[in-house]
Amino acid sequence: MWRMVGAPTTGEDATDGAEDDGAEQAAAFATPGTTRPSLARRLARGLVDRLLPPCCPLCRSLTADGGALCAACWSTIRFIERPYCERLGTPFPFDLGEGTLSAGAIADPPAYDRARAVARFEGAGRDLVHMLKYDDHVELARLMAPMMVRAGRDLLAGRPLLLPVPLHPTRLWRRRFNQSALLAREIARLSALPCDTGLLRRTRRTPRQVGLDRKGRADNVRGAFALAKPERLRGRDVLLVDDVLTTGATVEAATRTLRRAGAARVDVLVFARVVGDGAS
Repeated sequence: MWRMVGAPTTGEDATDGAEDDGAEQAAAFATPGTTRPSLARRLARGLVDRLLPPCCPLCRSLTADGGALCAACWSTIRFIERPYCERLGTPFPFDLGEGTLSAGAIADPPAYDRARAVARFEGAGRDLVHMLKYDDHVELARLMAPMMVRAGRDLLAGRPLLLPVPLHPTRLWRRRFNQSALLAREIARLSALPCDTGLLRRTRRTPRQVGLDRKGRADNVRGAFALAKPERLRGRDVLLVDDVLTTGATVEAATRTLRRAGAARVDVLVFARVVGDGAS
């Protein structure tokens, strides 16, 4: 179960556990093999914290560690845990047995093999995505990536090649960064896996997907992707990385491009995904 180890339990004031937020969130998502920072680095960090006290990136309340969420914001993240559809990664209201597929996955199977997400696209989960994507808070990638490593551990076990969902060059020029590439690089660093941010390319500039229905989104991204070196994918397992999954139109179009190049398996890992009331 996802939990912030230092979150206040019943009867405790939320501010009592705030000083442990950063250290314990870091411990909850620690990656084996990481080393402790040097004494000089810890002292320098302590000095910076005194001059600029660390705070929650969402509500700006004080925390013990920069880049950590406070207990109140952490509690609004609706994490996606098992039981869920083995194919779509959407949660079930109760356990139907290992490997169970949802009605949506059976009736309309996706082009990709499996999808996993950290949380529902609501509450603090949605806020983190929006702050990273639209408010230039690129530092949030280091907070979000360890959660994605945990949520996608079964996808990462096969040691796939990580490919971020690309932006069109003009949109990348205006935004100055690709949030999916930031997440993919961090996941690759934490998992010691290969990541190629230039292999999958967006060759057609498309209108923003926001506000489009499922069919409109699919039409919008059809034929929008190409590969720089298709031969690199023949027989390889691939993990597509993106910030959010809504209707799935973007990753479906990207997956078809990867399949045509001979990718053996294509999985999808996102930070947040839209989940219907019925938890499709």
